[in-house]
Amino acid sequence: MDKNFIIGLVLIMLMLIGYQILVPKPVEPAPVEQVKQTTTKPSVSVPTVSDSTNLPLSSDSNAVAQVAPKDLVIETNDTRVVFSNKGGIMKEVMLKKYKTYDQKPLYLIAENHNTFRINFPRATGDVHLTDMFFTTDAQDQKLGEKDSVIVTYRASLKNNQFVEQTYVVRGSGYVIDYGIKSNATGSGDKLVQLDWNNDLLQLENDMHKNREVVTINYYTDDLQSLATSPTETQEEKTAEPVKWFTIKHKYFLAGLIAEKHPFSNMAMRADVNPTDSTVVKTMHVTAGIPMSAIQKGEANYQFFLGPNDYHLVDKVKAENFDQNVYLGYAFLKPINKFFLVPLFNFLEKFVSNYGLLIILLVIFVKTILTPLTYKSYISMAKMKLLAPELEQIRSQNPDDMAKQQQEQMKLYQEVGVSPLSGCIPVLATMPILFSLFFLFPNLIELRQQSFLWASDLSTYDSFIKLPFTVPFGVGNHISLFTVLMTVSSIGYAYYNNQITPTQPGPVNMKVLGYIMPLMFMFVLNSFPAGLTFYYFVSNVVTIAQQLLIKRFVNEDKIRNILEENRKKNANGEKKQTKFQKYLEKSLQAAEEAKKKQADLEKRSKKK
Repeated sequence: MDKNFIIGLVLIMLMLIGYQILVPKPVEPAPVEQVKQTTTKPSVSVPTVSDSTNLPLSSDSNAVAQVAPKDLVIETNDTRVVFSNKGGIMKEVMLKKYKTYDQKPLYLIAENHNTFRINFPRATGDVHLTDMFFTTDAQDQKLGEKDSVIVTYRASLKNNQFVEQTYVVRGSGYVIDYGIKSNATGSGDKLVQLDWNNDLLQLENDMHKNREVVTINYYTDDLQSLATSPTETQEEKTAEPVKWFTIKHKYFLAGLIAEKHPFSNMAMRADVNPTDSTVVKTMHVTAGIPMSAIQKGEANYQFFLGPNDYHLVDKVKAENFDQNVYLGYAFLKPINKFFLVPLFNFLEKFVSNYGLLIILLVIFVKTILTPLTYKSYISMAKMKLLAPELEQIRSQNPDDMAKQQQEQMKLYQEVGVSPLSGCIPVLATMPILFSLFFLFPNLIELRQQSFLWASDLSTYDSFIKLPFTVPFGVGNHISLFTVLMTVSSIGYAYYNNQITPTQPGPVNMKVLGYIMPLMFMFVLNSFPAGLTFYYFVSNVVTIAQQLLIKRFVNEDKIRNILEENRKKNANGEKKQTKFQKYLEKSLQAAEEAKKKQADLEKRSKKK
């Protein structure tokens, strides 16, 4: 393996290690108050609520309202939403097209694992809307794809005042409109406090990995996220207006978007209990809604409760909502957004098996990069032809590394070979490898897609289970795709070492070419099988490419070109490039520095 390719591998390794480094007991949900019921048939009349109490009361402040909890079920093509008249809230949201890792129904909002609390400011004290009973004329419905329904929950306050919550549910999609309004007077300068507590139930198989990535995203003028930790509580506050926030699972989102009036005084906390085998983390979000907006009927928002699919979130009418799908660092995001993601979805139209799709993706990318691969191979072929002369230089200066490098540079100038000619093509392919490294762990399309022995390409393939856990992210399993990737990388290193001369230096680059893949094996063992399968196929295709290129490369022709360049440079016929001039000046400066150092040593000895 040549030095330039090793540079690329080292860069990837450093990125992987940084990702591992960069990349608390949950709070029990508040108990729901049991509403006392009389022996008479419950009434569905609108209750009157006292401003000074948290319980729903009738016009007689000493009597408990005769209202029973009642659910309302709205079913669409994509979701099943259950509303409750207690608080006028969403009680459950189930995604019909997705299952948990163990094939159970997938709930983003689950009963007893989610609470919405809205504290309504009044002159005589806050009213807790969550504890009130609302009425609605809406009925259970199953919507067609193009249908929609408006669900309005209304409750009376004292002095002929009211509060009303409205939901708009569409027959398809994952956006639910939400509005709250009231004719309550006064307190226009105050904030209505929204508290949302959500237990993130385990939806994917690797609990530890889930705890590393689940977070709360929020958008001010740019995207920000609550810090993540698999073992410790994290919390954060912001005084900036928040345009939207999402409680983010690995592949799903539960979020709220402000259409006109951003959220104020937002606070977030993530509690984690490492011993809990059911709840990944418990997320808490507190945000302020302007009371004046509620009084004007302008407090309109949107819930997004669905998959974190780039093509879905990109269509949500909220500023940069698509950033919930992490596509890598800023300089890598355009590659994923405008090239790899569209290419992946284009291939989806023709191939339903995602293992075969990944193979086609590799072939397509490698075909585009063929000119760079060809140039890199030609550079290695030139270095191979120069190997005898390079070895002679090393034998003539066995103990002087600086002299070896100077003589090598002179040789490169004579034959017209740039040591960077092989490095540039390899480095040019690095952005693709980096982009895929970030893309594959965030592609919901791979979730629960099987291929060969891997039951889910979005997580690791556990080919062998270990009776113990290996630290540093390795886990208690062995991924066969990762092993195949490692073997193919070592095979590729062996092939390159046969055509690449040994480079001088303190580190044997050929040996390092065998060590690096082994290090990658431990780092990538718990990464998605789709990613390691891609790297495996990529190695195989690259070797096949180079074997094919070798059939069309005439080494005698390359040798003749090198000799012609040597003659031209010897006769002064060929002009030096800027890089060659720079190298010559560098060599001269190094030689002068060496002479000065020798003179200083002689003088010091004489003294």
